[in-house]
Amino acid sequence: MSNPGEQDTTPVESIGQLAALLADGGKPRAQWRIGTEHEKFGFVLPAAAGEGRAPWMPPPYAPDGIGEILADLYRQDGGGNWEAIEDKGTLIGLKGIGPERGGSVSLEPAGQFELSGAPLASLHQTGHEMARHFEAIRPISRSLGIGFAPLGFHPLARRADMPWMPKSRYAIMRDYMPKVGTLGLDMMTRTCTVQVNLDFASETDMLRKLRVSLALQPVATALFANSPFYEGRPNGLLSNRAHVWTDTDNARSGMPPAFFAPSFGFEAYVEWLLDVPMYFIVRDGRILDVAGRSFRAWMKGERQDGLEGLVPTIGDFEDHMTTAFTDVRLKRFLEMRGADAGSPEMMLAQSALWVGLLYDDAALAAADALVRERDWAEYAALRAAVPRQGLEAPWAGGVARELAARMVAIATDGLRGRAVTDGNGRDESHLLAPLQAIAAGAPTQAEHWLERYHGAWQGDVTRIFAEAAV
Repeated sequence: MSNPGEQDTTPVESIGQLAALLADGGKPRAQWRIGTEHEKFGFVLPAAAGEGRAPWMPPPYAPDGIGEILADLYRQDGGGNWEAIEDKGTLIGLKGIGPERGGSVSLEPAGQFELSGAPLASLHQTGHEMARHFEAIRPISRSLGIGFAPLGFHPLARRADMPWMPKSRYAIMRDYMPKVGTLGLDMMTRTCTVQVNLDFASETDMLRKLRVSLALQPVATALFANSPFYEGRPNGLLSNRAHVWTDTDNARSGMPPAFFAPSFGFEAYVEWLLDVPMYFIVRDGRILDVAGRSFRAWMKGERQDGLEGLVPTIGDFEDHMTTAFTDVRLKRFLEMRGADAGSPEMMLAQSALWVGLLYDDAALAAADALVRERDWAEYAALRAAVPRQGLEAPWAGGVARELAARMVAIATDGLRGRAVTDGNGRDESHLLAPLQAIAAGAPTQAEHWLERYHGAWQGDVTRIFAEAAV
C-alpha cells in the first residue's frame, strides 16, 4: 500500500531547475499518448434509500458507500493490478500497477468517482478503457444501491448535503477556499469534469498547443455544457460548473494573461506558479497545512509559519503544480480542463476534439491560424459569456457556434490525418459525430435536459439520474 508521502526529495535550487523539470516532459511524436480523466456523481437508488440515505442524493464514504466500491474493486482484482492508496490508514484510491492497468481510481472531495486513464496510443483504446471501467464498477455499485451519473454540476443537492471524503488534502482546501472565493466549496463538492492529458515535443510545441487550447477552451465549455440545474431547478445557466470557476480562486484559475505574453515559456510558467499561494506539503507521510504561504519566499529562505526548518524539494513543487487550476494546466504534459462531465460518447468526443486539434501538424497549424484571428482578450470575454449563453454567446459579429463549427472541422481533419484505425478500418474522426451535430445546430446536453425538464419530466429534475446513468 502507498501513502501520500512518496515524492522526490531533491532540494530545489533554482528556477532553471524547475523549468527543466517541465522541459523533461517533452517527447518525440511516436511517444505521444492520450490520457482521459472523467468524474461522475454517485447517487442512492430509491430502492436502497433508508436512514441517512435519501434517494438520488450522494452516498457517504461509509458504510456501504463510495469507500466500499474502492475496496471491492481492490478485493476482486486480488491485488494483481491495483495498488491501494491510503491516507492515515483509510483507502482513498487505487493506482494501476499491472499490465492491464496504467491509470488510477480516486475520490474527489464529495466522493465523485474518478478514473484517471492510462496513457494510451489511440482514442479507440480510450473508448475501450472507459467501457471496461463502467463495466467494472456497475455490479459493485448496484449491489450497494448506488448509481453513477456524469453531470457537470449536481442537479439536486445543496452544498450541505454533500459528504466529505477522508482525504487530508481536501480538509486543507475546505478551510482555505472560502477565503479566496465564494464558490470554491461548490467546485470541490458539486462539480464533475472530463479532461484529456496530451503530450508536447518541446517548449515551442508546448507553447503553440497551450495557446491554441487555452484560447479555444471556452468553446469546449459551450459544446460540452451539461449542468443547467441548481438544487432541483433551472437557474438560467447551461454550464453551472463553468460559472463556479469564475469565483473559486482566481489567483490560480482561468486564462492568465501571462500565458499569452511573447516571452512565455517554461521559466515564465514557473515564475507565475511560484506566486500562486500554496496549499500543503508532505513530510513523513503526513500532509501539512501551509495554505496561503509563498513558494517563492520559501525558496528564498524567508520565514513562514509551518515551514520553519524545512527545505523545498522537487516533490513539493510537483505537488504545488497540481494546485494550479487554469483552464489548461501545464505539467509535464498539458491538461484540457474546460468541459463538463457528460455521457460516455461526449466524454470520448472531448478527448477526440483535442487530439484532432493538437496531434496533427496541419490541424495544429490551422487551429493556430484560427486563434490568431482574434485578440486574447476576446477569448477571455467569451469565457465569461458561455456559462449562461453557451454556443449562442456573441463572437466576431456572430455567435460562438460558428467558431465551434470551424474548430470541430479542423479536429475532424486532424483525426483523419492521424489515420489511426480500429479493427473495422475506421479512423478516429467518427468519434466527433456528437460535436458535429451540435455545431450544426443540435442541442447541447444541457439544452436536451432542459427540454426534458419542461416536457416529459414535468419539472421533476430527479428524472435526470436514471437517464444520465452509466
